[in-house]
Amino acid sequence: MDLDAGLQRFNEASQSEATELARICLDIPRWADELVSARPYTDRASLLTAARTGAGPLSADEIEQALARHPRIGEPPGGDDAEAHLARSEQSNVDSSDAAARKRLTDGNRAYEDKFGRVFLVRAAGRSTSDILTALDRRLLNDEAGELAVVSEELRDIAARRLAGMLDA
Repeated sequence: MDLDAGLQRFNEASQSEATELARICLDIPRWADELVSARPYTDRASLLTAARTGAGPLSADEIEQALARHPRIGEPPGGDDAEAHLARSEQSNVDSSDAAARKRLTDGNRAYEDKFGRVFLVRAAGRSTSDILTALDRRLLNDEAGELAVVSEELRDIAARRLAGMLDA
């Protein structure tokens, strides 16, 4: 069976190159090391499944480390590195021209940070501003343990989507 070119590049990259790519997707060393050390992957689906399930469960410290590299929803980062480009692309559906939605995002981000002490993270790619606001409102009802579980899943989903995009590049 022939591997697609992106998967082949990932499988054949040096340990350090593959780890660097993985950490752009999710900056958790244990996750990146596990993903890279499991190479070679026989197909894209197995790699993306590993990205979504690897290194579980993520610890609170690992989640905090990964969140440090994510901007607030509605506030795409400046900069020209790969992560900044990804974040801007992922948030491209967030409508910053709608003043009411922008205020709800700002207020919701503040309420979330006041409650949980960290930035609100949601997979923005493929979601509308309304979808994001609905998720934010719903997640403000979570307790700390429940919210950590949701953030962990969001991080893994973002990582798998980023990795898939890198394979296609």
